[in-house]
Formats: sequence, C-alpha cells, structure tokens
Amino acid sequence: MKTIYRLVLVSLLALTACDNDLDQFPPNIASADSLTDFGGVLNAAYYYQLGTVTPMAIMGEFRSDNAFMFEEPYPAFDRYNSDLTVMEDQFFGPFYTALYKSILSTNNVIENSTDATEIGEAKFLRALSYFKLVQVFGDVTINLSSAPSLTDTSILVRQPAADVYNNVIIPDLNDAIAALDTQIEDGRASRFAAQALLGKVYATRGDYANAEPHLAAVVNGAAAAGISLKANFNEIFGAEFEDGNSEIIFATQISSSVVDEYTFGSDFWNWFVGDDSKSDFPVDADLVAAFDASDASGGGTDLRRAVTLSAEGTTAIKFPKDGGLGAEHDWIEIRLADVILLYAETLNENGSPATTVLPLLDDIRTRAGLTSLTGTVTSQAEVRQAILDERRLELAFEGHRWFDLVRTGAVDAEMGEAVNPNYYVFPIPISEILATDGVITQNPGY
Repeated sequence: MKTIYRLVLVSLLALTACDNDLDQFPPNIASADSLTDFGGVLNAAYYYQLGTVTPMAIMGEFRSDNAFMFEEPYPAFDRYNSDLTVMEDQFFGPFYTALYKSILSTNNVIENSTDATEIGEAKFLRALSYFKLVQVFGDVTINLSSAPSLTDTSILVRQPAADVYNNVIIPDLNDAIAALDTQIEDGRASRFAAQALLGKVYATRGDYANAEPHLAAVVNGAAAAGISLKANFNEIFGAEFEDGNSEIIFATQISSSVVDEYTFGSDFWNWFVGDDSKSDFPVDADLVAAFDASDASGGGTDLRRAVTLSAEGTTAIKFPKDGGLGAEHDWIEIRLADVILLYAETLNENGSPATTVLPLLDDIRTRAGLTSLTGTVTSQAEVRQAILDERRLELAFEGHRWFDLVRTGAVDAEMGEAVNPNYYVFPIPISEILATDGVITQNPGY
C-alpha cells in the first residue's frame, strides 16, 4: 500500500453533509485545539487529491484533440458550447468538492502545526489545489481559514484568477520552496516539486521571465537529487515502475486498498483503454497522425507510440490494465520530461536561440528513437510549434494537452476551429451556485 495511505486509512472517516464545500472540516480531526500532531490532517489533504484525478484526465485529454467520446452526453467535451453543464455530477462537482476539502485540511495544518516541513507540504498542496481550480474554472472562491464563517456569505464570492495567483498560489509555492528539501520521498511534496509547479504557474500566466529560474533550478539540480530521465520510455508507466521512479517528481498516489471518495473511482486509465461504451475507441485519429508525422520527421519510428497507443491506434495503453495492477496506477502530476520541455518553451519565449533551446529536447527524443531537431528548426515560431508537438507525444494521456493548448494560445490552430474563449474553462458546479443562493456565479457561456 502507498505510504501516505497507510496513515490516512487509520484516521480518515466519512464526511458529514453540509451546505457548501467551504464548510467541510477535515473529518479525521474533531478540533484543532486538541491536536499536537497534524500529520493526519496533512495526509487527508493528500488523500483528497484523489478526487481530482479522473476529472483532470478527462478534461485534459477529451477536451483536446487527443481523445473523444461516443455516447451522449459525453461528446459534450468535444462541443464548445454550454452542453458541459450536464456533466457536473460525474466530473466538475466532485473535482470542486475534493479540492476545497484538501484546501481546508491544508489551512488547518498551516494555521496550527509547528512543523516547518508539514507546513511546507501543506502550502504546496494548497497551491496545487488552487492552481487546478483556476485552470479549470478561472475565478474561484478563496478560503485561507480552517474555520470559515458560516454566516458571512461574502467570503464565497469568486475572486479574479489573477488574485488567486498573486495572493495564494505564488506566495504558497515560494514558502514551500523555502521549507522543503530537494529529496523526493514516497508521495510527498519536495522543493523541486514546488519549483517545477511555480515555473508552470508563471508560464501559464505568460510570465516566462519569472518561470525560467525555477524551471532551470529543477533541470540543473535534478541529478544531484536523484532525478533523471528513465532510459526506456516504457519504464515510466505502470504500477510496477512507480516505487523509486527517478523521473517522477510528484504524483498523486492511488491504491486499490483505499476507498476513493470520488464515487466514480480514480481509475482514470479505464477511460483510455476503451473499457466503457462512452468511448470504446477513444484515441483521436489526429493523435495517430501526429505520431506518423513524428516518425517521418524524426528519422525513425517514434518508440513512444507503442507505449502510448494500441497496435490499432484506437485505444491508449500508457497505463496498462493487464496484470491486475490497473487500480494501482498513480496519477503523475509532474515528471522530469514535462519540466525539461516547459523549460525549453520558457527559454524560447525569452528569446534564446534555437541552438540553445533545442538541445534540451535531445535526451527525450533520443529515448524515443528520434534524431535531434537542432539545425532543422530555426525560427522562434518553429521552435514553439516543435516543443508543443513534442509535449503532445511525450505527455499524451497524462492530462496536459488541453491546458497546454490554452496556455500557448494554440486552441484554434490545433483544434481546427474558432473556439470561444469562454469555453477554455469549464462550468462551475450548479450545486455550488444553488447552495450559495447565487453568491457563487456561473462562468460566461454556461
């Protein structure tokens, strides 16, 4: 069983119902006043991230040009209109609830623990939670208290995404960087996880100048912390490769021994392998064509294809179901190849020449059986597209694609249609709007 969940199993109890998600006190602890050890509360904050795994996988892949659904109403993910509101119960509601539960747990640790490492981990998790919320919903409610008022509804008002970044996410990650060690322990946040996430946060905001030093710190300091690219692409994925995996910087741990509070389960991989009639053959032909193009331009066969797609190119097998280990797949939040590619993107946007940027991709491409792009791609625009293409193939079915398209302004070009920016984000759960008598409002277009 995964280390964190050995501990959380002992302490985590069923959550009682309440009016809205900000009211929900971490259920494993009755009162912070009686506590001296907040390890259980911190473990609860990690645990609640489980509820985000399947929704992030669906949003990141099925909203993009990597995968699609067959059975209504699920093709709403491929339609850029108001149809997605019908998917609240299965995706957006549980996602929203899980993150605010995680946030409440982190608030409790931050306010009351005297352990600097616990507080650093809690700040990382709070930042991660708010980053996911902002990516998915845009403006969101900010709660930094472990005991928010039950009568002051003004605290529920959604705050501008810029304020969430400036007042919560960025300060929390800076604090986490200062408090945490670079060494990665099983399932725990580390300094490099916080720096990698902060680099991605700045890049998401288009602030590549501030993104660069944080991503550089991870890329350049990785080896000393035991972080490295795996020699074989197929050794990154699968439950048997997770323990001590040198490429994984942070993952949300999943264990079949732990009951997942997310009613529909965190078997995100099941959506990709075609086990459900909602999407028997989920792989978009456009992704297959992208692998074909990689073969043609890379001087060989892209070895990632056989790890990512079935032989027919219709299902995704990156997280294998065979061997009875399907339910044990961790959700990789940050791995080194992701950070390297994001660092290359940052350097390119900051004006570094192609001869400086493209060699960063060489180890990733060599592992994939491909040749270097140095000398064949020269302009900033060409390098930008090459990195986006590389991210697509390297990170396919890891929940990044849609958010990469939004971050880089490539939605229309890659999706082949003009998409209203209202639909870059997803609908606020209607249950939250109703529970707060409209204090929490809906996103435009929904």
